[in-house]
Amino acid sequence: MDSALALDDLTVLHAKLDRLTDLLEGQRRRQQELDELKRDLVPIANQMMQLTIEQLAEIDSEFQLEDLLHLLKRVLRNTRKLTTLMDRLDALMGIADEATLIGPQVFDQTVEALDRLERKGYFSLARQGGRIVDRVVTEFSEEDVRLLGDNIVLILNTVKDLTQPELLQFVRSTLLIAEQEIDRPIDASFGGLLRQARDPAVRRGLALTMRVLHVIGAQAGERDPSRAAPEAGSA
Repeated sequence: MDSALALDDLTVLHAKLDRLTDLLEGQRRRQQELDELKRDLVPIANQMMQLTIEQLAEIDSEFQLEDLLHLLKRVLRNTRKLTTLMDRLDALMGIADEATLIGPQVFDQTVEALDRLERKGYFSLARQGGRIVDRVVTEFSEEDVRLLGDNIVLILNTVKDLTQPELLQFVRSTLLIAEQEIDRPIDASFGGLLRQARDPAVRRGLALTMRVLHVIGAQAGERDPSRAAPEAGSA
């Protein structure tokens, strides 16, 4: 009975010794790994320290520890602003990604629109407009352009009056009728002219022509300096 208990105690003792041996062996391996890591890191740390010393030596006269502390304080005080800035940067990056996706489509549509304008002749018209501007620049002086600017309202009103539908239709009808009548034989004899003069439409046309000539003559007389001089002398 005593021998059995002794055998059990020896078994337990051997088990404990085995665990202790394993723990010691694991500790030894970890220590060995740490020693190897130290041997690997020491040269790197020395090199980094030497590089740091060299870099700090270059800015020794400009860098102060107080500056670094001041910078850290500002960063800590503006943490919310920095967070907001980072959020905005994230939003901008998202917009940039979307623009990258949309960009090729927009570029293709722009190219198609420009090609359509080119086929319709817009660019050719623009080139001709540039030539017209060149002619205006070369043919008109600065004084001419100034006078044009002073009278641009009168010119536009005149163009507006000339582009009235009734007036344009009247001019068009007159030109068409004149084109049709120009090849027909004309009786220019005195009797033929008298017969035409009995036509009410001819008499009305002559009356209107005389009225227009009267208006033109009156306006020309107002601008004729040769008429104004005698009147001034007589006065």
